[in-house]
Amino acid sequence: MSFPVLTESNGRVDTSKLNVRHRAMHRPFTRRERLTVSVFLLAALSAGGCTSQHADPSAVPKVPVTVAQVVKKSVPLAIEAIGSVLPYRTVSVEPQVTGQLLSVHFQEGQDVKKGTLLFSIEPAPFQAALDQALGKLAHDKAQAANSALILERTEHLYAEKVNSKEQLDQARAAAAEDQAAVRTDEAAFEYARLQLSYCTLYSPVDGRTGSLLVHPGNQVKANDQPVLVVINQITPVYVAYSIPERYLPDVRKYMAKSSLAVEAVIPDDPQHPELGTLTFVDNTVDRATGTIQLKATFPNRNRRLWPGQFVNTIVRLAEQTNAIVVPSQAIETGQKGTFVYVIKSDQTAEIRPVTVERNAGAEAVISAGLHPGETVVTDGQIMIFPGAHLQVKNPPAAAPPSR
Repeated sequence: MSFPVLTESNGRVDTSKLNVRHRAMHRPFTRRERLTVSVFLLAALSAGGCTSQHADPSAVPKVPVTVAQVVKKSVPLAIEAIGSVLPYRTVSVEPQVTGQLLSVHFQEGQDVKKGTLLFSIEPAPFQAALDQALGKLAHDKAQAANSALILERTEHLYAEKVNSKEQLDQARAAAAEDQAAVRTDEAAFEYARLQLSYCTLYSPVDGRTGSLLVHPGNQVKANDQPVLVVINQITPVYVAYSIPERYLPDVRKYMAKSSLAVEAVIPDDPQHPELGTLTFVDNTVDRATGTIQLKATFPNRNRRLWPGQFVNTIVRLAEQTNAIVVPSQAIETGQKGTFVYVIKSDQTAEIRPVTVERNAGAEAVISAGLHPGETVVTDGQIMIFPGAHLQVKNPPAAAPPSR
């Protein structure tokens, strides 16, 4: 086959146009062009076969493909989503008094129990305030006791008409005033005692400590930033994730029947998922994303789930029995919808429109278009056209019995 050579008026060859042709001839074929070439070759070979009564059918080129059988089996009705691990409880330990941080009684990243001593703040100023309040309370108690005796004597003399009514009223007012002072002193004493107790900080929960944010020797202020340390409770933990709102009716339906199991699949170890239970469904749908947030609780006894970690969650709602299933890679999408290539008995390809009900992991559940036992192409579809002869690289194993 020859191509015409383009020349200019002076007889020279126009190399720029040849370069354009050269580049066009060497660019990669598109899928449609490859399909057109395949049809052309098949037509040429078929035409050549018509001219000879002894053409060899084995001379027709075959497209190598990988296949799988259509099977009927039980498939979990599940919802998959990406979730993040959250601590079951988070506590920020803050000082409630102002003073110098005296000592720290734990190591960063240490597991602590509820009631474990964490920090000590210099107690001397608060001990002095407590002693002062105690002294004032004792003084006012003595004063109140004396006022009570004076009132008693005044009442006795008034009964004998020795004192006037005005003197009695004055004695009663003085006694009441001294009793009020005692109650004020008692409150001040309790406040000073409470302030002194705040000089020792204990863990309010079982959990794991984070980074130490303030070191001994620094001055700390009551309820100020930064906090001293953050404690996360990680046994158990939550996994929070969002699902499309269209699944909400199914989730509520199956939650009403029984508790729903949730799997948390760690990307680095997909063979050993953590098992938990769906415990929370948010009370509103996010209008911006059309999703609703859920939370599952995991015992996390082995601490494989860590706050901030991303995991793949699978909520298993029920089991769908007698489902028609094919590998997801067998599904192709065209202008008229989804389809698969089915291998006929003569080892040629047939396009079969199918209806995909849903995806279940690496498999697609088919609601219409296929029957158990049929064979579909899972790899090599790009070179296939209707009627193409196929060469199966992996003969499918016998289909498993229906469950």
